[in-house]
Amino acid sequence: MKKTQILGAMLAFSLAGTLTACSGSNGSGSGTSEAADKNVRVWFMEGSISEDAQKYLKEEFEKQNPGAKLTVEIQPWPGIVAKLQTSLASKTESPDLVETGNTQSATFTTVGAFADVTNLKEKLGGKDLIPSFVDATTVNGKIYGYPLYAGARGVYYRKDLFQKAGIEVPQTIGDFKNAVIKLQEANPEGVEGFSGMYLAAVDGHGVESVLFADGFDYAKLENGKWKSLVTSPESMEALNMLKDLFEKGTKFGLDSQAGQKSFERNFNDGKTGVLVGTGNIGVKIDKKLWDEGKVGVFALPSKTPGVAGATFAGGSNISMAKNAQNPELAAKALEVIFSKGFQELIAKDGWVPGNLKYADSVSGPFGEISQQIVANTKLTPNTPQWGVAADDGAVNDFFTRIAKGEDLQKTANDFSQMLEKELNSGN
Repeated sequence: MKKTQILGAMLAFSLAGTLTACSGSNGSGSGTSEAADKNVRVWFMEGSISEDAQKYLKEEFEKQNPGAKLTVEIQPWPGIVAKLQTSLASKTESPDLVETGNTQSATFTTVGAFADVTNLKEKLGGKDLIPSFVDATTVNGKIYGYPLYAGARGVYYRKDLFQKAGIEVPQTIGDFKNAVIKLQEANPEGVEGFSGMYLAAVDGHGVESVLFADGFDYAKLENGKWKSLVTSPESMEALNMLKDLFEKGTKFGLDSQAGQKSFERNFNDGKTGVLVGTGNIGVKIDKKLWDEGKVGVFALPSKTPGVAGATFAGGSNISMAKNAQNPELAAKALEVIFSKGFQELIAKDGWVPGNLKYADSVSGPFGEISQQIVANTKLTPNTPQWGVAADDGAVNDFFTRIAKGEDLQKTANDFSQMLEKELNSGN
């Protein structure tokens, strides 16, 4: 679905939501707990929640609510904005609970797609819930979603390959670029097609993390209007670094979406020595590599030695649909999601759980640096227009043009002009 179609449909959905709100639903959903055979449908995104956690949620919910059922439906990320727009607007097809990426949450929160769940805050964790994520789903003092997990991004690297190539753990982002390029040139084990790091244009948040650490920014809000920062001196310096990495530090710049979904396999197979990934990637890295002491982790550095750089604050929120079929039971499911058992399973999978009370349960060495990384994370522009623009592929197209080696200044100018226009399209 094209951007203009999505925005137009959202406007229609917003008007429909206003009419629904005026009908006396009291913000708790338009269905009843007797509807749909008491089956609570939960949409989680692909790669977010492990099968163990899904199983726990289903079993615990059904144990606590005899006669009710819970069904988890996994959704792919590509095209999710358009799919959500269609599904959430339907009074018969809408899921009950929906995961949205934190860059997409504002898109639906602001058009009335989600139910007001302010009254659940204390029951779900209160002040222990990730504050910035709660803020992102708060409109006019009412809360329309809660933090499911945060995906802090750090660096996984092959310690043995660094040692063989004579490379120290980088202390600045410039050192990081040089280390990756040097590692690719050295190819310590003589692997055919060896890549210094995995860096793909389609892995937008991975690319953003490297850029943010070097001072890149998309835009800032000035006097009620968004001003692009893509071509600022600081951003252009970061984009030049990215260009160097695509040219000399990776062989995966033009990898496919399908390839990116399991990018850790290249690390496990010895085809690359560096990954930028979230905490859950650690559990996907070959256990043998961990056991042999060949894997290390560190925070992406900034321009200042010893200081962690800003990385993309990935993660998701969980919301109750305005058109939920079973709102009362959906609220009960939220209670299970934010319970100790489920939150600790999220942490076990490497995510920083939405309730920071359980953040010390994040598994593995990555858990030791996750708090440091989270403290320095950064978000993309917090506006509904960003969620639509990102889903329309504009950001990936921008990175892909750089990966292809197109003229950097022209590419940046084109994207900057488009971005400023689109971010202000709702004004």
